[in-house]
Amino acid sequence: MRRHSAQLTHDPAVLPWLGANFWSRTGGPLMWRSYDPKTVREELAVLRDHGLNMTRSFFYWPDFHPEPDRIDEELCDRFRDFLDAHTEAGMGTVPTFIVGHMSGENWDPAWRGGRDLYEDVWLVGRQAWFVSQMTRRFKDHPAVTGWLITNEMPGYGRVYQVDPPSSDVVTAWAQFMCDAVRAAGGTQPVSLGDGAWGIEVTGRDNGFSLRETAAYVDFVGPHVYRSDTDRVRQHYRAAFECELAAVAGKPVVLEEFGLSTDTVSAANAAVYYRQTLHNSLLGGATGWMAWNNTDYGDLWDRSPYDHHPFEMHFGITDGTGRPKTPLLELDAFARVLAEVDFARCRRTDADAALVVPAFLERGYPYSRPADRPLIFTSLHQGYVAARAGDVPVGLAREADGLPQDVSLYLLPSTRQLTTRTRRALEQRAEEGATVYLSFCSGEYPTTRGPWFHDLDGLFGVEHQLSYGVAEPIEDDVLEMTFTEDFGTVAAGETLSFPVAGNEDSRAWLPVVPAGARVVATDAHGRPALLCFERGAGRAVLATYPLEHMAARTARVNPEQTHRLYAALAAVAGVARPVSVDTPLVAADTLVREDGARFVWLVSQSDEEITVRPSADGELYEPGGGRRVVDVALAPFGVRVLELR
Repeated sequence: MRRHSAQLTHDPAVLPWLGANFWSRTGGPLMWRSYDPKTVREELAVLRDHGLNMTRSFFYWPDFHPEPDRIDEELCDRFRDFLDAHTEAGMGTVPTFIVGHMSGENWDPAWRGGRDLYEDVWLVGRQAWFVSQMTRRFKDHPAVTGWLITNEMPGYGRVYQVDPPSSDVVTAWAQFMCDAVRAAGGTQPVSLGDGAWGIEVTGRDNGFSLRETAAYVDFVGPHVYRSDTDRVRQHYRAAFECELAAVAGKPVVLEEFGLSTDTVSAANAAVYYRQTLHNSLLGGATGWMAWNNTDYGDLWDRSPYDHHPFEMHFGITDGTGRPKTPLLELDAFARVLAEVDFARCRRTDADAALVVPAFLERGYPYSRPADRPLIFTSLHQGYVAARAGDVPVGLAREADGLPQDVSLYLLPSTRQLTTRTRRALEQRAEEGATVYLSFCSGEYPTTRGPWFHDLDGLFGVEHQLSYGVAEPIEDDVLEMTFTEDFGTVAAGETLSFPVAGNEDSRAWLPVVPAGARVVATDAHGRPALLCFERGAGRAVLATYPLEHMAARTARVNPEQTHRLYAALAAVAGVARPVSVDTPLVAADTLVREDGARFVWLVSQSDEEITVRPSADGELYEPGGGRRVVDVALAPFGVRVLELR
């Protein structure tokens, strides 16, 4: 299957966006009141000299739109100088229109009067007017390379956890705003700036649907800040959300990511940036905007920094303009993009699919939103395991139908499937594919167990579940001992998995084989992994929720699900262009228009490590360099090589 990697532009002369969200250190969100042209030019020069080619900029709404029918022209003149400064530096910027939310606080224009931002017709009209007025003023400036409608509107328009607007209303609002840009003559790419926090990515309904707004935007922009209990999962968080955001079929730009150095050491800030940049590239992102340009040293007595003081130190430069470690990582990343000519590259096709259940994004009658976190976390952990096993995977949305061109379907800790998908999986197994599912009872007592029909028939077993009762896992570690050779796992080998979950999900599936053969047993001699040969393919069932248990365990990765995934890939005949014999280093590939192939090796080891990759060719330093056999990687390091 083709893995998503759409570039924002197909013009090779236009560089991929690599930049920073920009507030000047002279004022933060209030920078336009005390605009300092000299300081802004100094700040841009530092970014440019470290490989960045653009910024994301902001019309602070209360200042630029002080009255319902008036724009502050003095501030517009200052913004015009700001654009000129970009042109002088050879950079571009993406202005953001409706900026009423920023860094932990909301600000309204004085005239809003509590009106609803989505449903009050007059206020929607004022927003569209503002968007069109600003577009008309700046659309022809060469520094404007795109537009964003808002900054994190779900946190400003309404608090979506309490009172989310309907998707119909939000989609209509989005159409009005994007149409206002186009009607005013804006031809540059436009998107919403909502953070891609809607149901298709997070499983939480905030009214913003990537599917429904796709008709009006040119790219989608995840804002990724959530944290984890496992460092490796954290390193893949942005990549995984970029994969999910590709549901819209649009280019994915990692529009916000970053960290406060009040909460992270300088060395670990560098690690996070390095991992996020490279892993999100391998996850389909084709643009990046760090949060943010600079630290603020003297805004401590001003909101939001008086109550969110850590927000003062998200900068990639410090309060004097000196580079911090994140900017150094961005500089190194820029050199890699140039070296491989990234604008002409795409991800290589994948022969394995990680299946995203439709229940993540669709509110079927009497299904519970509370089921969605389990789906998200199990998929995330499965994605990490696939990376550790060097199994190239694409995400296959059940809601869109299963792809026909893959050999392996992975359904990690999956309990909810539609009847159509259950039947399609059976057909694909008959036709030669391998279908893997690990049992999960769910995290809630209502309707425990599989929520799809005829698990027995699909996997060649007879399950022995009792009504309403979960079968508890009593061991603290699952030991899965293989009774026969299975792909890359030899008979007699034992894989160990941490056991976790609540009283509902810490449960296994008792089965009796009915056509399937037992491939591995647990410590009590019970079937733990079964393989049912059917037609030209097979269905493989794990009777334990391997990925869910790992997802609920802190500091667990690399755990041994990657061994199982690699074995499944071998059984299914999945193409793995490059692999490494340790889960501490992940390998993946990109291909350029001229046929050149590039290998990314990304280390999750906190110590220097040397590996000898196995590849369907020979590895060389890019640009005609020497051949490489053994590859040394610094702690949490990245190497990019050419595969010939």
